[in-house]
Amino acid sequence: MKVSPLDLSRLRVLPLSHRHSLTRVDDILVDPDAVPCEVSSGNRSLVDECAVRIRAARQRGASVMLIYGAHLLRNGAALILERMMAEGWLTHLATNGAGTIHDWEYAWFGASTESVEMNVASGTFGTWDETSRNIHLAIMAGALDGLGYGRALGRFISQDGAALPSPDALETAIRDAPGHPLTAARADLLRAMQQQQWPAGRIDVRHRWKNASIICQAFQHNVPVTVHPGIGYDIIANHPVFSGSAIGRAAEWDFRLFGGSVERLDGGVVLSVGSAIMGPQVFEKSESCVNNLRLQDGRAIVSDHTIFVVDLQDGGGWDWSQGEPPKTNAAYYLRFCKSYSRMGGVMHYVQCDNLTFMHHLWQRLKV
Repeated sequence: MKVSPLDLSRLRVLPLSHRHSLTRVDDILVDPDAVPCEVSSGNRSLVDECAVRIRAARQRGASVMLIYGAHLLRNGAALILERMMAEGWLTHLATNGAGTIHDWEYAWFGASTESVEMNVASGTFGTWDETSRNIHLAIMAGALDGLGYGRALGRFISQDGAALPSPDALETAIRDAPGHPLTAARADLLRAMQQQQWPAGRIDVRHRWKNASIICQAFQHNVPVTVHPGIGYDIIANHPVFSGSAIGRAAEWDFRLFGGSVERLDGGVVLSVGSAIMGPQVFEKSESCVNNLRLQDGRAIVSDHTIFVVDLQDGGGWDWSQGEPPKTNAAYYLRFCKSYSRMGGVMHYVQCDNLTFMHHLWQRLKV
């Protein structure tokens, strides 16, 4: 059976103003100083333990890494995380592709989220022109300055746009230095400029809701933020501008930067909040890379770190403080618990709403 790839250049994309968005900035943002929702006594103890560990980590200069899924943003935690970054409690943020899509849409459009079921049936799911076009623009412009996905998008939002070189300048740079590390990035941008008719010079994209963007706040506080997407996972693939090479290059650089924070994790803290797949998958590979390099240098592997995994699921009914369950137990197949339980240090599983956990944590830290 002969199968031909789709011609994505033929996709008909629509402006965001045509979409029925299910969440709005004005409805979701939570005041960090408001009284948080109640939690169980057990979870309250774990929040207290987490705050103690974070204070100790920052006193010794160790990493405190927040790895989060898109729902933490959609639940309105942006202002809480901004306070935590401003006070120096978080030293690294990491999210997935969906986390950046909702982030950018909130910052520019003031709304996000769509009905997957209805829009897939109509062929419109994810086919929103501004979202894919501007995220690609941010990534491609940032690549020329050696920026990964997270910092490139944070800069784009913070600075309300980007500046592009002329096509002639790109062609000259590619021709004169074909072996340059940025040659492929220059070629990707040149092709996109020709295809999308992006002009050389400054392209202004005003973001009126910057306070709703976690990625923008991280950029402004100079906190590393890395993005770990999948090719074809995210709606920015549903557009003629889609470039797997540009996304993959930005994600590669961010994986390296993520590892730089894992390198500083001895005595530190990892918060994996609502990231059931990306967080544990990326973390286990990164820690292995760090340990590989350390052992070559005659150094000890990463140790004395504490991992707090927060999710709504019940953890499979398993007491993860006792270690990993056997393969005959269904809990064994919960990746967000199993992977972290193998990463050394001490892991705590917290069955809790992600926003509620972070809100309580901020309240403990600000005292």
